[in-house]
Amino acid sequence: MLIALHILAQILVMGRVLLRPHRDPASRIAWIVVILVLPVAGMLGYLLLGETSIGRGRIARMQAALAALPDPAAAPGHDAAPLRADVPEQYRPLFRVGQSISGHAPVGGNQARLTADSDAMIADLVADIDAATDHVHVLFYIWLPDNNGTRVAEALCRAAARGVACRALVDDLGSRALTRHALWRRMEDCGVRLARALPVGFVLVRPLHGRIDLRDHRKIVVIDNRITYCGSQNCADPAFLVKAKYAPWVDAVMRFEGPIARQNQHLFAGDWMCWAGEDITALLRRPITDVAPGFAAQVVASGPTVRHSAMPEMFQTLIFAARRELVITTPYYVPDDPMQGALCAAGNRGVATTIIFPARNDNFAIAATSRSYYAELLAAGVRIFEYQGGLLHTKSLTLDGEITLIGSANMDRRSFDLNYENNILLHDATLTTAMRARQDGYIAHSREVLAEEVAAWPWPRRLWHNAAAVFSPVL
Repeated sequence: MLIALHILAQILVMGRVLLRPHRDPASRIAWIVVILVLPVAGMLGYLLLGETSIGRGRIARMQAALAALPDPAAAPGHDAAPLRADVPEQYRPLFRVGQSISGHAPVGGNQARLTADSDAMIADLVADIDAATDHVHVLFYIWLPDNNGTRVAEALCRAAARGVACRALVDDLGSRALTRHALWRRMEDCGVRLARALPVGFVLVRPLHGRIDLRDHRKIVVIDNRITYCGSQNCADPAFLVKAKYAPWVDAVMRFEGPIARQNQHLFAGDWMCWAGEDITALLRRPITDVAPGFAAQVVASGPTVRHSAMPEMFQTLIFAARRELVITTPYYVPDDPMQGALCAAGNRGVATTIIFPARNDNFAIAATSRSYYAELLAAGVRIFEYQGGLLHTKSLTLDGEITLIGSANMDRRSFDLNYENNILLHDATLTTAMRARQDGYIAHSREVLAEEVAAWPWPRRLWHNAAAVFSPVL
């Protein structure tokens, strides 16, 4: 009788795997294998981690917050000539894909620079907070109460003391070291308005109301509606004490001025209104004035409640658009088949395609999975480098010396399906040249992986890489 009930439970769970929408065949097969090989653990694993629901209540709150926001394509001053994006015809489809994901049209009149390194980025951010006159908004996936984390917190306290509206939002799981620390309470006492995204609550009950590992992975700063930051860096020291043995963590962040800040403001407002319950839409209705000449840029944001396959579609569109050169940095590479195929196609059609990974990864399973794709990429002519100077955490893509994508999204299934991410797509040869120089700096501190080396890997290593790849859809 118990055996029959167990088999029936397996059949029902496997039926749910097959009936869930937006799941690619490889993912379905992987979960069915897990359920058959590990019957009890596999069924529990799927029910807890196999679906991308954040819970009906949370979805309703998020939808209500987003419904209250102004149309992102109709921002004040959007039709003014300085805001019109001057994008060459061959690149306009890229921005149309970006707009289809999060509603933001490319907007002109932007200036930006690539910050020198992680500590310099924090110094720039503190200086901007100290100069703020109206508001400061920050959102981080991980915010640690270390040296850099404390510097930013103290700057927010100073700004709040002089009457600047300061709002800080963190992911509840990623920033638990801060929210449990006295620094969090100190910010609150100073008048900084605080909120936690996707609160975990009681860990044993949380899975009953949605996946516990769906996280807000975004890194957003908006100051006075005119300055914004975008990149891969969390609010922490490069030593990154929670995973110090992989340090330093190497990131890239751009500081923007111009109308693109309003798009990041729109993104922050949606998250803030959902998790803090405070309506800040008035900031989005202020006119955009004093726009100087500048390049075109666009915020591209994604998440489990955004349309399915948004970020993979953005990456694939960029890869297929490459005609001369494509350079990518990502710490986590767990592609779906179309992504892997797009990269191989770029190499096979003669595009100088380079991808840079960290030599040591903080996730051993993802590291193994990434290396299972090396042989196919190398056979297509893609050059692979492994960075030796720490954990390369930068998420960047440069295209033909003119297009850059920078932000929080990795090229893995977690960023594709589970995390809320933010990126900026821009068209500017000067800024792209700066990003390419940074990528070249990474290459200079990397070791090139050659096809002969991969072919000589012993069979136990290849077995481990390929086995990890088989189960990559459930990672």
